[in-house]
Amino acid sequence: MICPLCDTELQERVDIEYYTCSNCEAYVKDSTLYLSPEEEKKRYENHNNDVNDKGYQLFTSPITNSIIKRFTPDSLGLDYGSGTGPVITKTLTVLGYQIINYDPFFHPDKTYLNYKYDYIFSCEVFEHFYHPKQEIIKLLNLIKKQGYLIIMTHIYDKSSDFRNWYYRNDPTHVFIFTSKTLRFIESNYNLHIEELTDRLIVFRKKD
Repeated sequence: MICPLCDTELQERVDIEYYTCSNCEAYVKDSTLYLSPEEEKKRYENHNNDVNDKGYQLFTSPITNSIIKRFTPDSLGLDYGSGTGPVITKTLTVLGYQIINYDPFFHPDKTYLNYKYDYIFSCEVFEHFYHPKQEIIKLLNLIKKQGYLIIMTHIYDKSSDFRNWYYRNDPTHVFIFTSKTLRFIESNYNLHIEELTDRLIVFRKKD
């Protein structure tokens, strides 16, 4: 199997489900264990993503606050992988922000490809990418110069045993990032990491 981000041959297994990449240090699920599209969609439909739920709004607030801090309502944003409950989009549109939604299962309208964005955000989406390299290239081509790619995903920091880490237990999580993975993306895609926590990554696109 080849790493779907950096094209390195994956040789080291963490366990029977995951490889670890010797180059970008991502944790990559064995492709033979990927769910079918039907199984994947059913899993997402079971998520309790109520846009009016205060707890859900709080969980997604790092992205919401990051956008409000950096952009005015006249900027154009894309909610990529908006899912069944696009809570960030709802919160921002109430404040007058212009957001386009796209989700391959729940908002599959591909007219989003016709625009250039000041920022693109993805909340709990990047860990589901079967082909992260292609996804990143596609998104960066849609972002204006000096625009932003804002991501929420739980970054594995190796302080705990990966085999017992909760985040890897979701069968739709197929690509897990580490800080080195993010630095690989930064250096290979002309990006600058402007903000980084254990869950939030704010990339700024360089000229």
